[in-house]
Parts: sequence; C-alpha cells; structure tokens
Amino acid sequence: MAIIESNIVKAQKGKGEVTIKHLLTPAEMDGKCLMFAQVTIPPGAAIGVHQHTGTTETYHILQGEALYIDNGVEKTIGVGTTTFCPDGEVHGIENVGSEDLIFMALIIKK
Repeated sequence: MAIIESNIVKAQKGKGEVTIKHLLTPAEMDGKCLMFAQVTIPPGAAIGVHQHTGTTETYHILQGEALYIDNGVEKTIGVGTTTFCPDGEVHGIENVGSEDLIFMALIIKK
C-alpha cells in the first residue's frame, strides 16, 4: 500500500485527532472520488457528525469498535461492518473501544 499523504487532523469538529492515510492521488481518482484513505481514530476520539452535500461516503471497519451515528440513530459497529452515507444525509463515528479504530473511507462525487 503506497501512502500518498498522511495527515493528523481534527475531523469535522470531532473529539481528539484522527490520522488519515491517503492511498490515491487526485489524478488516480480521476475526478470521480474525493478520498480513498485508511483512517485511524484513537480511543475516545471521533469524527463529528457532518452532512454530505454532492458526495457519498462509505466506511469499512478493519479494527476496533465504534459508535456510528446515522441521521441521529446511534449503533455500535465493529470489524467487517460497512456503512454508507448518501448525498444529503448526515453521519459521524466515535471510537468507543480500547484499541485504535481503523477503517477504509471512500468519498465519491455525485
């Protein structure tokens, strides 16, 4: 896996910081995607609830346990779970486990 860029950010006004390892360049995504990345959220940190406008976002959980917020509905998810946030809807994710939460994130333009 070639890491194009790795950022540590406070994502969508969430708690703590998350690490985003971008796996494709903008040229490789050919204007169709905004992001394909491996995201790591330490215990207690979160990506805040946010709305997608003109994009969709998919998460696929590789490690850990999370509280996923889907349009105000909270549910606990773990390894092997795939989530999808359609255009116009809102979601967020928080690490509620004792180990790093690691997942793949894909943002596609509509």
